[in-house]
Amino acid sequence: MPKKRSGGGLSPTQQAAKFLGVSVLAGAVMAGIALPAFGALGLAAKGSVESFDELPATLKTPPLSQRTTILDADGGQIATVYSRDRTVVPLKDMSPYMQKAIVAIEDSRFYQHGAVDLKGILRALNKNVQSSGVAQGASTLTQQLVKNVAIEEAGDDPTKVAQATQQTLGRKIRELKYAIQLEEELGKKKILENYLNITFFGEQAYGVEAASQRYFSKHAKDLNVQEAALLAGIVQSPSRYDPVNDSTEATRRRNVVLQRMADMGDISQAEADRAKKTPLGLNPSQPKNGCITAVKGAGFFCDYVREVFLTNPMFGKTKEARAKVWNQGGLTIRTTLDPQAQTSVQSSIKDHVYKTDDVATAATLVEPGTGKILAMGQSRPYGFGKHETQIDLSVNQDMGGGAGYQPGSTFKPIVAAAAIEGGTPATQSYPSPYEMDYPSPVSICNGRQWRDDPNNPSKVANENKSEHGPYSMKQATAKSVNTYYVQLISDIGICPVTEMAKKMGVERADGGKLQQAPSIALGTQEMSPLTMANAYATFASRGMYCTPVAIESISQRIGDRTKSLQVPKTTCTRAMSQKTADTVTTLLKGVVEDGTGQQAGLSDRPSAGKTGTTDNRYAAWFVGFTPNMAGAVWVGDPTHKRQMKQITIGGVYHDLVYGADTPGPIWKDAMTGALDGKPVENFNLVDIPDGNKGKGNDDGHNGDNRGNAAGGLIGGLTTGGTDGGTNGGTTFPTPTFSFPDNLFQGTSNGNGNGGRRG
Repeated sequence: MPKKRSGGGLSPTQQAAKFLGVSVLAGAVMAGIALPAFGALGLAAKGSVESFDELPATLKTPPLSQRTTILDADGGQIATVYSRDRTVVPLKDMSPYMQKAIVAIEDSRFYQHGAVDLKGILRALNKNVQSSGVAQGASTLTQQLVKNVAIEEAGDDPTKVAQATQQTLGRKIRELKYAIQLEEELGKKKILENYLNITFFGEQAYGVEAASQRYFSKHAKDLNVQEAALLAGIVQSPSRYDPVNDSTEATRRRNVVLQRMADMGDISQAEADRAKKTPLGLNPSQPKNGCITAVKGAGFFCDYVREVFLTNPMFGKTKEARAKVWNQGGLTIRTTLDPQAQTSVQSSIKDHVYKTDDVATAATLVEPGTGKILAMGQSRPYGFGKHETQIDLSVNQDMGGGAGYQPGSTFKPIVAAAAIEGGTPATQSYPSPYEMDYPSPVSICNGRQWRDDPNNPSKVANENKSEHGPYSMKQATAKSVNTYYVQLISDIGICPVTEMAKKMGVERADGGKLQQAPSIALGTQEMSPLTMANAYATFASRGMYCTPVAIESISQRIGDRTKSLQVPKTTCTRAMSQKTADTVTTLLKGVVEDGTGQQAGLSDRPSAGKTGTTDNRYAAWFVGFTPNMAGAVWVGDPTHKRQMKQITIGGVYHDLVYGADTPGPIWKDAMTGALDGKPVENFNLVDIPDGNKGKGNDDGHNGDNRGNAAGGLIGGLTTGGTDGGTNGGTTFPTPTFSFPDNLFQGTSNGNGNGGRRG
């Protein structure tokens, strides 16, 4: 006599024998159960058997989708994300009451029958014939598991979901065959475990562990009898028996389950009666899905991590393949986010810029020499409401950011690096008058030249008329002298600058190429804070550029197994010599000590950086670094409509906003907190003689052009602007050859072509 399996149920031989009987009735019986009564009674049993034989021998069982947990560098939870909220747990971590309740109400003969319950089929058929409809089903838990597997495989595709749940004879036949397979391979206990992990309990909860947390804020192993009965009752119709929205209907259904448990002998009648009198006892927890739930303002960093995963071929050859892995979940992603640095950035932002302000701020901190992103925050929170956004203002457009912002004079150190690397001494001096015609021609790549219109020469001016040279590179950098840097780029050409920028990872936020325009000297091509922070980290790491990274490690749980996934690693390359990097660092140290960035300088450790402000005050920046941390802060209107003139930001009124007085203090406070307790390291400085100091008049804002008498091409190059730069530069010189469209940047919304000083 064949023996039963240890998990309960019939042996394969018994199941096969039973199936022979069932298959004869398949056409009629299934039609009577799954379809309206008498709807397909004429279907031949022979056809049913043939269809059965044609099915694949093995049911494809995809890994159950689970929640993904994103952690910071210390292992603290940032957020959980999922397409389906599910935490797979073994049967031993499910309350015995839960196991008994689901069997009692969904398949009371579960341990007596095989894959198909013939008695249940006949009982249901009789009931449905009497009611002339579908009053009762006869699917076993094993058959329901097969259906749920098909639904899981369908994912979020509505067509595939409909196919997996359609009330047809073909689907029932598939369920029969695969149910027999599962009974043979798994046994009753494993089937029950899988069923309780896969089934939907409403309120976005898949599986009993997620359901227990959602309705009672406890683990599934701790459910008492009435709580287990409530969850078991929900399965039949999660919307109808939703206890959150209809406690009366849910209570009635729970009590039906309790009585069924008593009838089955799982609990006594007295226990059932007592449990029926208890309130539902809900202690619901809100679904916490997605980056909107991230702690410490890290929602945008969370989004960036997701974008890294979905765009990197390391996680799948195609976009669809990567999305499938992400949606399947079960990932534990450890990131580079430093909780101390993130807290400091958000605290500084909150102190200086309100989310209700007309303008916003974004700040990013990175680690020199590793490319690790340590912090990423902004003043407008992650969300969908007023004064909220889902656009990450710190990153490039293809990673969930915007089109970027002109970096203004924060680009000048890149010009200086290109010049020094090419042999220009840091003592190089230029006349640097208050105002001058832009030198022409200027060499660009491929042996070509940019030429100004000789009939309408472009002009560039400094902050004020009292500011004129001659200046050396040291003084011109500290005071952010526009006319000095115009002469410098005209001497070395544009190509060395764009090549140096490329080596430092500097790229346009919109994905376009850095254009061969002279205006690049004053920061006219839109970039993101992450790009600028990482570029300055190149100076801090003595010339080594490291690609930014956000992910340290990923482990993935599939069923009972956990495996590690390969993650993108930083790639470090030498962008410039150590001497060049140290020389630029020396120049930028002077900016925070004696120049435009004094309000940003750190008091407890060496620091260096550069201020920047663009035409018409659409953007203001401070980008700086210490030997072990670099960061960029941008302030402005993301839509490029609100000029930062006569404006209140963070409760402080500004006649004009400068890189020194708004982004600078944000950077200082963010870096101070982020570096608290970290080792104090020193720069490797070089000796740069002061040379010509010029006749600049430092009025506390000498690094920021307030607009000059010439709006336009480079910090106000074309004539015709008005004082304050209100023209913004909308006319251009005519070159002697054709430039690509939009070669001269910054013309949208009257934003002008030139980055202002400081």
